[in-house]
Amino acid sequence: MTYDRFGRNIHYLRISLTDRCNLRCVYCMPEDMTFRPSEALMQDDEVLRLVRLFAELGFDKIRLTGGEPTLRKGVVDLVREIASVPGIRSLSMTTNGILLDKLAEPLARAGLQRVNISLDTLNPERFRSVTRWGSLEHVWAGIEAAEAAGLTPIKLNAVVARGFNEEDVVALAELTRQRPWHVRFIEMMPFGGVTELQTGAVVPHQEIKQRLEAGLGALEEANGGRLDGEARLYRLPGARGTIGLISSVTQPFCASCTRARLTADGRLRMCLLRETEIDLLTPLRAGASREELRRLLLQALWNKPWGHGLAQQEIPLDRAMSEIGG
Repeated sequence: MTYDRFGRNIHYLRISLTDRCNLRCVYCMPEDMTFRPSEALMQDDEVLRLVRLFAELGFDKIRLTGGEPTLRKGVVDLVREIASVPGIRSLSMTTNGILLDKLAEPLARAGLQRVNISLDTLNPERFRSVTRWGSLEHVWAGIEAAEAAGLTPIKLNAVVARGFNEEDVVALAELTRQRPWHVRFIEMMPFGGVTELQTGAVVPHQEIKQRLEAGLGALEEANGGRLDGEARLYRLPGARGTIGLISSVTQPFCASCTRARLTADGRLRMCLLRETEIDLLTPLRAGASREELRRLLLQALWNKPWGHGLAQQEIPLDRAMSEIGG
């Protein structure tokens, strides 16, 4: 096991497979986003070499992200290779769901276990407004394909942005009455590129909870009041699924953070909202030995910051969310 200087066991790696996306969500990236050339990103063998090294250090949980990870060429084969690495017990993916109607079953056969699917509204017109290009119909088909393929429990992630979709939280939460899904509402986090919009559109989790209870009645606390990863869980009486509130801005969960992030261009980022990164791809391509890479990793993990600096108005401006992987 690998610990940081605060005694947290860091064992959860989020890997961005690409910075590209087939949507342009208003809170994630500008519409005219410029992406890196493919040769500047980690190739399959480089991803696998680093995954094996992380696994040797005790990392046992991996989430594949993007951009949009299903856009990566050969993603099914890469998932199969990652799933076969000794020590990896949990392999999941965060996706916008658009390509899951075709990919859910092959990804499940390759060893993917679960998916988180971004869904900010059930209103087709508002969905297109938030995503700029997207079709709610395609995402819904992806959700159903993922459930049929056994990529469960299905988790639906809704970033709540004032002026865009705060009115939609009730309809999304109501999905949990009949479906065994986890619907999770996420406070918007500020990043480079669209920071002004993000800082002005944060809807605090307490307001989200008030909206839910005003529309649906009192929520019951679930999971014994303990965090499920980063989410505080609630349930509607008699519902099959759960509701999660993720308050990264107003009530951060830094004390229990066990994750690191590997960007698509091979940089290790120890806090989503801090700009400090360790370049792993350059030494990897320069022929660094396993031991040299191991030392780089251990130093970065040991120095993981306690948390973000949003309360002190320290906002990361170096990358858009799509370039980090969420």
